[in-house]
Amino acid sequence: MFPQLNFDDIRTQSVRERSNKVNLQDCARPFNGRDDFGLFLDSLPNILKARELREFAGAIAGAHRAGQPVILMMGAHVIKVGLAPIVIDLMERGVLTHVALNSAGAIHDSESALFGVTSEDVAANLQDGSFGMWKETGDFINGSLKDVVDPHACGFGEAVGRALIDADAPHLPYSILAAGVRLGVPVSVHAAIGTDIVHQQPSMDGAVTGEMSFRDFRVLAHSVKDLRDESVVMNVGSAVILPEVFLKALTVVRNLGSDARGFSAANFDMIQHYRPHMNVVTRPTLGSGRGFVFTGHHEIMIPLLAAMLRRDLPGGSDA
Repeated sequence: MFPQLNFDDIRTQSVRERSNKVNLQDCARPFNGRDDFGLFLDSLPNILKARELREFAGAIAGAHRAGQPVILMMGAHVIKVGLAPIVIDLMERGVLTHVALNSAGAIHDSESALFGVTSEDVAANLQDGSFGMWKETGDFINGSLKDVVDPHACGFGEAVGRALIDADAPHLPYSILAAGVRLGVPVSVHAAIGTDIVHQQPSMDGAVTGEMSFRDFRVLAHSVKDLRDESVVMNVGSAVILPEVFLKALTVVRNLGSDARGFSAANFDMIQHYRPHMNVVTRPTLGSGRGFVFTGHHEIMIPLLAAMLRRDLPGGSDA
């Protein structure tokens, strides 16, 4: 028989003297599905991510009340899962002061506004080489950039937004780019040449696309320079491009003398990746500010955040 340690002299303590992470008053409460949705929000547990999501919504509402920047960076999947109306609503309410997209976002935004549909079957169309070879999409976006690159100083997002308005796109209310022009809210588009379907078509001009995207990098930097203690930055679903662009914009404005510190930063994604975590949440808030990380499907998490936020805005749910 192997020797066994004797436990008789172990010291125990009273649970009543312990510091606890969970209190029953913080537990979830059943929601009957008939009451006001605000009561559902109140029914969520005041624990871990539910508590943090409330706190982050409060940070956005606080930034809005203080007139501070709230910058949303988002991948194209956010549009593909039907969230453009929520983004536009927050722009219309004056909450979002800047929206940054990758160029796939501009594609899905434009197709939604022009045709009422978007997002092809990549696997099927890749087989015969037809993937992404949609003439109307390429001609519209590439043509919109070429039309303004010389005589005007606007960037990628503004150029396409104005083109959608000028074309009287049939589904214009679903366009974030058009909403930015209409509301005077910068919507910047950050292209990585070779990543998007419009880059593989004859209408593509690399010099034009690069110039227009560079202008939008400076537009984003202009917004980033105003970040302060009560400001907010959030990245939703961009794993590489926008976190990298944001980090460079942040170092540019700090190099030029802007403090740009103390803000709250959050990353929302279905899987947490290295660059958003480091370049949005961790490094920019080092020594000041606060970082948040939320994991879940955009089509659930963002409407939930917006519902929490809307209740926190001046005037409550009708604000």
